[in-house]
Amino acid sequence: MSADEAEVIAALVELHRGLERQGPGDDLFSDMILDRLPPLRSDGEIADLGCGTGAASVLLAQRFSRPVLCVDTSEDFLHELADRAAKAGVDSLTTTMCADMGGLDPHEHQFALIWSEGAAYNLTFDGALRAWRPLLPNGGLAVVSEMSWFGQVRPTEAAAFWAEAYPAMAGEEENIAAAERHGFTTLFTERLPTRAWWTNYYNPLLTRLTDHEGTRSPAIRAAITEIRHEIDLFRSYSGYYGYSFYVLEAA
Repeated sequence: MSADEAEVIAALVELHRGLERQGPGDDLFSDMILDRLPPLRSDGEIADLGCGTGAASVLLAQRFSRPVLCVDTSEDFLHELADRAAKAGVDSLTTTMCADMGGLDPHEHQFALIWSEGAAYNLTFDGALRAWRPLLPNGGLAVVSEMSWFGQVRPTEAAAFWAEAYPAMAGEEENIAAAERHGFTTLFTERLPTRAWWTNYYNPLLTRLTDHEGTRSPAIRAAITEIRHEIDLFRSYSGYYGYSFYVLEAA
């Protein structure tokens, strides 16, 4: 990682520090997804990959009463996760690991369920599924959310932004095809409701950006500008793209 990349990551961590979520999501929506899953294999842990501060990790531990491996590259986020798990009474079920979520050894880790919310883009959706399929025995499940186009109409302003911010962003049909290429069957997909973006992520984040407006850090100032642009685009074009949850079974 270059010094510039490290500075950008540090700025984003600082702007997201203390937030309930580091990306769009909603516990009630996650519960609905979990309600629709087939029974988990009796063997294997659960993994929350790219877990951030553990909103999903705690939910998974409470829901299944099974060990959850929580993997992220930010020590700061993992410390917050450990505090959150302790307050929720599930610290005995959650183990944090500061590691590359794309580099887990399948000889050491086999999971009944992989959950990854808003993090697969770090590897690209295709790259994430390629890395994670070996971590699942046949019948293992993966729930992966991914920024996706909802159709073939892609407004010019939004398309230009995401071509720069996330060139690998694809449509839902393309992502389903990618899952099948990597040895998964798609059980179903669901789109994260727009309200979850605002209530649980963008509105709290906007407050945080305002708190940092007087910063002297060029990296944080640049991150604030980029995030505000992203939010403005979503306000205008949320009907065309967003997070789709892909619920997959290892075949």
